[in-house]
Amino acid sequence: MRKAWFIFAAIFISVVVALPVVSCAPKTPAEEKYVTYLSLSDLTGPAAGLTYPIVEATSFAFDDLNNKGGIDGVKIKMINVDTRYDVARTVSAYKRYRTEHKVIWAFIPLSPAVRALEPQMEADKIPCTTPGDGLYQAKPRWVFVGGTPYQDGFAAALDWMLKDWKAKGKTGVPTIGYMSWDSQYGREALRGGKEYADLIGVNLLKPEFFPPGTADHTVWLSRINESGADYCYLGGVDPTQSLILRDALKLGMTKKIQFVSEYWGLDENVGVKLHPEATEGAVLVTPFIRGDEARKLPPVAELWEKYGKGPISEMKALFPSGILSVKYTALALKIGLDEVGYDKLTGEQLYRGNMQLTGTSSDGVSGPCAFSPTSRKTSDMVKFYRVQSGKTNPITDWVKAPDAVSLHKDW
Repeated sequence: MRKAWFIFAAIFISVVVALPVVSCAPKTPAEEKYVTYLSLSDLTGPAAGLTYPIVEATSFAFDDLNNKGGIDGVKIKMINVDTRYDVARTVSAYKRYRTEHKVIWAFIPLSPAVRALEPQMEADKIPCTTPGDGLYQAKPRWVFVGGTPYQDGFAAALDWMLKDWKAKGKTGVPTIGYMSWDSQYGREALRGGKEYADLIGVNLLKPEFFPPGTADHTVWLSRINESGADYCYLGGVDPTQSLILRDALKLGMTKKIQFVSEYWGLDENVGVKLHPEATEGAVLVTPFIRGDEARKLPPVAELWEKYGKGPISEMKALFPSGILSVKYTALALKIGLDEVGYDKLTGEQLYRGNMQLTGTSSDGVSGPCAFSPTSRKTSDMVKFYRVQSGKTNPITDWVKAPDAVSLHKDW
């Protein structure tokens, strides 16, 4: 009897001792809800002048969004990989990170890599943004164009050149040179842009292509000069355009030829600062707001004040475009969450959500959103600036770019 009592007492004491432990144990924290955004970008290679400020702003804007609780409690985790503008590195990085938790978007600013990965990304239901490639506007699919397609921007520049020519009282039509990287990107503007030049009747010279990283551009410039060009369109990523203009200044070309830079040149804090005399008077066509206009925009100024390093005067030109990218991603995520909820969410809901953003305000960063079921371009508008005393000053308002993509038939 005594033995049984001891056994009962031991059990009772064990239970009583354990109860406080069980009742005071902390509750298991709720699983954090998040989705993943892949940024597979050149941060140290020839396109770093373009991509680094975009990635920087995107990272800041996602941090700001997450600090405010995300979208319906869902945060966005950004994975950055430096691909050094190399296709193999980009493909490898995508294959490594494609299975991360709920990957809902990829940013890949390298057209050949996007074309190589596109079938896999569509199979994975991961939409992608890439700058400028008209193929994805011509044949809408899972890749979105992060701006106005290159050929549309080039067509708008041709319109500006023709208008400028006539405003100067010149007769006939101008002769126009074209210089850009010897790459798929460098040729892209001509796939539809060449047809547009023929349509409006300007004299477009044989294009000159040079390798990225070229130290001296005298050979290509000399051919354009000898052909009697009145205008010359420059492609590449800053400081490429300023280096071309440095060489053009040495040849005495900047006084007689009006140079017009494509989107990714004439950054006040890169090429313009590097070669102020050579870039003076050059014109820029861009789908994103630039210069002091950009610095005064509330979304830009507020984000820089929170996260930027140094005074906002040191902000790189493409910083605002990263903010816009986050805005549209967040809106598409909200649509997806409302549609299926967090547990069932995939990139497919953001793909469909993005196409519902037609006409959404860009908060002044660009033209209104042009995404739709039949359009993959962020915007169909561009703006022109001129370099004056080290500043990029606006010389037009936002203008609608011609649809040059549709003129090219060999897609």
